[in-house]
Amino acid sequence: MFIEKCIASFFGIGYIGKGAGSIAAGVSILLLMWIFPDRMMGKLEFAVLVALICIAGIWASSKLVVLWGKDPQKVVIDEVAGMFLSMAGIPLNWPEVLAGFILFRLLDIFKPLGIRHGEKLKDGWGIMADDLIAGFYTNIILRLSIFLGVF
Repeated sequence: MFIEKCIASFFGIGYIGKGAGSIAAGVSILLLMWIFPDRMMGKLEFAVLVALICIAGIWASSKLVVLWGKDPQKVVIDEVAGMFLSMAGIPLNWPEVLAGFILFRLLDIFKPLGIRHGEKLKDGWGIMADDLIAGFYTNIILRLSIFLGVF
């Protein structure tokens, strides 16, 4: 299960323990800014990237539920997927990125607005769903903020 553990823990970040989700989300932002140096993800690139992360995350975390239990702290690929979704179509400038990171982490930790219901899905689907919902809400709030001239 080495490959599954690498994917689910996002290459070991999940083993850090407390704060691993925030670190994985932060590393995700840095990766986005490195992969997309023009500071904006194209629609096709984004869709493929998020789909691949989701497929890999669902597969790996579903396999590891047997070993690690339901929604274990070591699984942080869900934070990566949620953070990527948070920033879809959002300019990757530091004010937007910082706001996206903070908002995503708050929504992921406190799980308001029905986000917690995503956890009720089975195995890897439940592990990934709540973070994807939090990422979706974050993206909507960021878009509204940009529209209203906050950024």
